[in-house]
Amino acid sequence: MFLALLFAGSMWFYVQHILIPHQQAEAALYGIPRGNLSDLYPRWLGARELLLHHRDPYSAEISREIQAGYYGRPLDPALPHDPKDEQGFAYPAYVVFLLAPTVTLPFTVVQTGFRWLLVALTALSVPLWLGALRRKVSAETMAILIVLTLGSFPVLQGIKLQQLSLLVAGLIAAGAMLLAEGHLFSAGILLALATIKPQLALPVAAWFLLWALSDWARRRSFWWGFAMTLAALAGGAQYVLPGWVGRFRDAVVAYRRYNQGADSVLDILVTPPWGRWLAIAIALALALLAWRHRRARAGSAAHSQVTVMILAGTVVVMPKTAPYNQVLLLPGILFLLGQGREFWSKGLGWRAMAAICGSALMWPWMAAFGLLAASCFVPAAATQKGWALPLYTNMAIPVALLAWLVSGFRDMGESA
Repeated sequence: MFLALLFAGSMWFYVQHILIPHQQAEAALYGIPRGNLSDLYPRWLGARELLLHHRDPYSAEISREIQAGYYGRPLDPALPHDPKDEQGFAYPAYVVFLLAPTVTLPFTVVQTGFRWLLVALTALSVPLWLGALRRKVSAETMAILIVLTLGSFPVLQGIKLQQLSLLVAGLIAAGAMLLAEGHLFSAGILLALATIKPQLALPVAAWFLLWALSDWARRRSFWWGFAMTLAALAGGAQYVLPGWVGRFRDAVVAYRRYNQGADSVLDILVTPPWGRWLAIAIALALALLAWRHRRARAGSAAHSQVTVMILAGTVVVMPKTAPYNQVLLLPGILFLLGQGREFWSKGLGWRAMAAICGSALMWPWMAAFGLLAASCFVPAAATQKGWALPLYTNMAIPVALLAWLVSGFRDMGESA
């Protein structure tokens, strides 16, 4: 537990006293605007304006109002150092229903409450995933896993930014737990709610829908829970904003145009042309794997491994490299930790894969601790020059984890 607290504390120190001051200094040097920098703000403002004032959240006018809060002022294309991300409302319109209870509150209150909600939900995700994967651990191990999860860079970044990815990851974790426990209708409801970020939720939702379809008589309630909830959300959005689907599509196209982080991990590692082909190959392989094990019992080793592989594959192929999306790797890490003793006997090759993946996962904490130790002896300005050190393995982590999962799959039984 001491080491877990030390690593988590080191990462918090890195984010609060090295990364953020570096970003602030860079912003002051180049005149980069900094407002509330809350990823919740564009969605909250869009929801408020739509529900209270019947304004189109996808409009250029709302985008400029969002920029005034997010960046502190509207962006100016003539300024070379202004951010390229226009912070448009690039979410399905039905996200407003999740935010509806907050639209009459001051954003500072909403921001604080949402931050603590993300902390609680992310901490709860650890026991939820352990339950979904049928893993039992001691209370001390559970506490260590929660501390390390909350003290990881993806989670700290997501909490700092109030990123809805953490909310979606929590909904997926709860849905997977309910699925394993046999509460299929409720699991379908939560997976439908998670589609507020379709790029994160739809791949695993498609796997669960295929799984339910393969035994319709016993599993159809998952379909009904998912379909009825999604229909209610989409229909409600159409009522409050007619034609929202086309507006959302245009917003996504615009997001891909102006967002600098819209390349996938594979695009960056092996160039976009090869990255796209690899992404297609990975998607096809995962689809084939899901089809092969579609009859596996929920909570079985095969069902669990398909689930965590699809989540890891989502992080690898999705057109966004932001570390906060790596919260979807948590179930894969927990799955591999639970299989450690069994997999360790598989041979030198698998052990080498485990060492590579483990090193990539541990590096951010080790680098953060090194910067913390260095700060005791050198000025803050000197340690801030090492701000990128903990991020060196950011691209490698999802690829290494997916490869580790793939290397162990061939020996898994189906356990129907």
